[in-house]
Amino acid sequence: MINRLKELRARHDMTQEDLASRVGVSRQTIVAIEKQKYDPSLSLAFKLARCFGVKIEDIFEEDTNV
Repeated sequence: MINRLKELRARHDMTQEDLASRVGVSRQTIVAIEKQKYDPSLSLAFKLARCFGVKIEDIFEEDTNV
């Protein structure tokens, strides 16, 4: 899965720690998602989308190259 989390976080002038705190996960979880080493649960994906005021599809996209 491809994600735009780092880009959105930068646009909102938010650190990884800020975002992690807002959605209730560790900073390491945010790092792993941004590096595409971890796909979040549906629940976490919804929390991230709500945090930025966007749809899940605006953050996450299927990687069709796999």
